[in-house]
Amino acid sequence: MPDGTAAPPPVPGGQHMQVGQWIVEPALNQLSAAGTTVRIEPKVMALLVYLAERPGQVVSREALLAAVWPGMIVGDDSLTQAIIKLRKALGDVPGNPAYIQTIAKRGYRLVAKVVRTQNDVGAAGAEEARPPVFQRKHQSLWIAGSVISVLLVMGTMAWWSSGSRMSGAPEVATPPMLDAARATQPTVAVRAFDVLGDDPQATLLAQGLTADLATDLSKVAGLSVIGAAGVPGSASSPVQPARYLVSGSVQRIHDRLRLHVNLADVETGKQLWSERFDRSLPGFFAIQEELGPKILEVLPAKVSEAELRRVAQRYTRNLEAYEYFQHGQAALLVRQKAENATGREMFRQAIALDPAFARAYSGLALTYAADYRNQWTADGAAALRRASEMAETAHQMNPDIPEPYWVLAFVHVERRQHNEALQYLETAIRLYPSFADGYALMGGVNTYIGRPADTIGLLRAAMRLNPQAGHLYFLLLGRAYLFLGDLEQARVNLEQANARNPVNLETHVYLAALHVAAGDKGSAAWEAEEIRTLHPGFTSSGWLATSPMTDATQRASLANALGELGL
Repeated sequence: MPDGTAAPPPVPGGQHMQVGQWIVEPALNQLSAAGTTVRIEPKVMALLVYLAERPGQVVSREALLAAVWPGMIVGDDSLTQAIIKLRKALGDVPGNPAYIQTIAKRGYRLVAKVVRTQNDVGAAGAEEARPPVFQRKHQSLWIAGSVISVLLVMGTMAWWSSGSRMSGAPEVATPPMLDAARATQPTVAVRAFDVLGDDPQATLLAQGLTADLATDLSKVAGLSVIGAAGVPGSASSPVQPARYLVSGSVQRIHDRLRLHVNLADVETGKQLWSERFDRSLPGFFAIQEELGPKILEVLPAKVSEAELRRVAQRYTRNLEAYEYFQHGQAALLVRQKAENATGREMFRQAIALDPAFARAYSGLALTYAADYRNQWTADGAAALRRASEMAETAHQMNPDIPEPYWVLAFVHVERRQHNEALQYLETAIRLYPSFADGYALMGGVNTYIGRPADTIGLLRAAMRLNPQAGHLYFLLLGRAYLFLGDLEQARVNLEQANARNPVNLETHVYLAALHVAAGDKGSAAWEAEEIRTLHPGFTSSGWLATSPMTDATQRASLANALGELGL
């Protein structure tokens, strides 16, 4: 199949099954009950079939991984996500499962009755089956003004803070980009360069050209650089679309690299500039040096000589090291444990080829930060120290790149040294005024210190600059709205975060607190079950002990909400 999934193992004898109240049809990847049909993914069906062949038996995670993903190396998150999807499809009741039971530290077992049925199971059989016991409720709680907010929350959520500030919290200036004048600056999007032909090296170089050009243009203070999704007409167009669009194509023919680049005015539809490059492969970096300044000559932005020099600056001259770096960047974007380890090895290979490659050291630092943040290592303190060391090394090599500042800010956040973290982020944004991740982390820090109202503008700026942001941006925004008492906005953003990454523990923690605040006991109980599935030993006290949040009111409100769920 195109997505790499395999068809589920067949039910012996070509039979259907009835699992609890559901008729299961593996060949169609669907479940039926009382006239309701639910389609599930092939891997989720394969998981159900494997468990149904062993009703009542405890099946280890290792056995399930080997059976459902044969011959593939996947992380535990893949199984956890499949279990979550299966439970939702079956309508399992949180806290009292009728289908899939989690056995702590051992695995899972199917507790529902399994009956083999022939292929000609009629509609009557399906009609007799009752619908799932549990269905999610969706509430829309609109909160208008602080007085209404207090009235709605009183009794069930009186402990949520409405923008309270922590005593002694550091005073940090508003970033320059959030100034009103920033809205009048020209905006440019860099669309992913097309690859002509089926050539892995050309694909890798095209990815690098796209990312590096966006980064280079982000160094210019008089220019807003946003994702290609910002082009008008895009399904995810942000509030302020891009006026100018850079696009192009890459082709490798033997040892030659051919690049065609265009700059268009999206508003008028006119092509403003176009150029073809035909160089030997080692000339790749020379193309990069020329590309940014040539585009800036056409754009209506004020660019200083110093900025032009920074735009033309290259980070390595070793093509093989650059390719390893791009492989590492791609692995990091997956945000999974196995890929994080792969990325680390790629960055190490890049550094071995070019020991002065500062951005590779930054990537290495990010892998250790991810180990700490996602609890992928038994020694989190060591991972955090290593992240700091690698970021410091990168910063000493090249203080003109933003990633080391972000990593150092992250380290200070985890150590609850928020003032220092904000100072690093302000520096990064001064160097790269369109540094979306800088604004996002700055917004996260403001919530930690009790300033969720200040978080909103920062996250909106980050999302405008990076419209294709992952789950973290939505999580940070949803969390801020939750502490402000705007439950509807919190729900929208937290559900967006969950849709993008359903196995992120923190998202489920805040969704649980949200449902407690809204008085939705069923959904709150469901989220509590999801949390226990993702982290069997979860306790709110243990989780809060490692949380960077320092605002006492917010910590107490979260602890109370989770306590109501027995967490």
